[in-house]
Amino acid sequence: MNKTTIIISGGGTGGHLYPAVVLGQKLKELKPEADLVYIGSQRAVEKKIMSEQSLTYLTLPVEGLKGRGFKKLRGLALLPLAFIKSLAIIAKYKPGLVIGVGGFSSGPVVLVASILKRPTLILEQNVVPGFTNRLLSHLTDRAVVSFPSSLQYFKGKGVLLGNPVRPEFYEIRRRQPGKPLTLLIFGGSQGSKFLNDRIIDSLPYLGGLRDSLVIYHQTGDKDFNRVKEAYSRAGFERVTVSPYFSPMSDYLAAADLVLGRAGATTCAELIAAARPAILVPFAAAADNHQEWNARELERAGGAEVILEKDFKPDLLPARLKFYIDNPQALSQMADNLGKLRQEDSAGRIARLALDLLQSAERKG
Repeated sequence: MNKTTIIISGGGTGGHLYPAVVLGQKLKELKPEADLVYIGSQRAVEKKIMSEQSLTYLTLPVEGLKGRGFKKLRGLALLPLAFIKSLAIIAKYKPGLVIGVGGFSSGPVVLVASILKRPTLILEQNVVPGFTNRLLSHLTDRAVVSFPSSLQYFKGKGVLLGNPVRPEFYEIRRRQPGKPLTLLIFGGSQGSKFLNDRIIDSLPYLGGLRDSLVIYHQTGDKDFNRVKEAYSRAGFERVTVSPYFSPMSDYLAAADLVLGRAGATTCAELIAAARPAILVPFAAAADNHQEWNARELERAGGAEVILEKDFKPDLLPARLKFYIDNPQALSQMADNLGKLRQEDSAGRIARLALDLLQSAERKG
């Protein structure tokens, strides 16, 4: 067994990829001699992100099993190929440890590694585990969770260490909310058509707040021109519209309030930066995991939740006016998010992973 090879597997979305990259960087920092191999899906967004990283990147022919009809049948048909390729990769690289970061591409790799008695560790970034991690919970050696309420799903194997977040989010300083209120609208790495549509619908009701708002709106590529033109027609001048903001940490640092989705990485970045939010969970998310995530931040007093079905054009203006008139509410929300913060999650997870590796070496 090659004890210096570590496989990190998972992905399908940026929400799984970025924690994998952050964790990989920390593992390399703590154990420079380790060879890191990342195994993901064949999605274009994943290939783009991983091509920028200095690690071996391999893909599996795998797709999600959610959905109906042909899509689900295709996912099932690809599974045997994914297992065969996972077996071949593990046989070739002989990893000392396999880490699953969630998403459908982590399942075959961690399952094969467990069957072959390789040490395994999984990360569950959402409050309620998805299908893959529910299955793997019976086989893995340890499971890292981001929220205390997630521990119940892992029967003594769970460890509360948080979600690996890029260091720059922890370095964001607290803001004193005031006028104008700076709003960051962020629907994930590819934007959100739903949020873009609702913002356009809300603009006629937001006219009275023009002088009290500065807006940064990440639209994604498809809606950029449409959204930018809508702001212009409505007479909004203090608005920055872009298909994609980079680095996102700079825009989060400038924000008093965030309007966004409730993916695991978004929630983790909000917690790390202590930025209050109005969260609109993606209604079609697998297992409704975004609403569970959003409710966790809401219960902590760090966010409010608006469901898609309740997002009427006049609702957002009313909520923004409340926060403009009551900046102390934003300060309290930021304080509450600070109580959820897990310092140096990536470092703590990396040290747990290396402990598993060393334990396997001793048993060797």
